[in-house]
Amino acid sequence: MEKTTFIYGIRAIIEAIESEKEISKVYLLKDGDGVLMQQLKNIARKNNITTSYVPIEKLNHLARGNHQGAVASISPIQFHSLEQILENIDGESKPLFLLLDGVTDVRNFGAIIRTAECTGVTAIVISEKGSAPVNAATVKTSVGAVFNIPICKVNHIKDAVFLMQAYGIKTAGANEKADDLIYDIDLNQPMAIVMGSEEKGINPSTLKILDHKVKLPMRGDIASLNVSVACGAMLYETLRQRL
Repeated sequence: MEKTTFIYGIRAIIEAIESEKEISKVYLLKDGDGVLMQQLKNIARKNNITTSYVPIEKLNHLARGNHQGAVASISPIQFHSLEQILENIDGESKPLFLLLDGVTDVRNFGAIIRTAECTGVTAIVISEKGSAPVNAATVKTSVGAVFNIPICKVNHIKDAVFLMQAYGIKTAGANEKADDLIYDIDLNQPMAIVMGSEEKGINPSTLKILDHKVKLPMRGDIASLNVSVACGAMLYETLRQRL
């Protein structure tokens, strides 16, 4: 398993961002200041890189050298271009995309990647902001599946939805208030399944533009499933219809 690599030092991280390395997250010292620190904050913000402000003990744990109040984790994978994947799709095929809107837990993310790989998902799409990083925990939970399935980043999941629809791919989002069950719609066609976060679900502006809103039947007292479990149920229903 490839582990997450940490780099440290303000200038080193700035150079890594400018050279377009896949930075998963930047950890900055709480109350850190100075011209270079501000420059790093600005470039991280400009490039939509997740930033976390932490105590010095956290930075000392991540880096064994003079970190200057800044440590960054580099993603163990290279992200793919969604447009390029769509362009290369065979016109006779029935691609299956998985769009994740706000899934932030790395273990849920890893479990979802593993199920997606097992069910023949063409590619997974996440947003630049507000998504779980691809780090060592993600790789471990996915049991290496992260290396076998393309993962694409977009500015906003809504952008990916519009792109899917432009290519004739239907979109179906999980929503507990939906009228239709996942079993009620035709999944044996070019399709994108959209899953939201456990706390907020799919962004309302994204939900509004989807072709279908669907739910899973619930019999127990608990009103919702873990997102990775719900995602697995929907992907396997898709696979069942396609067999």
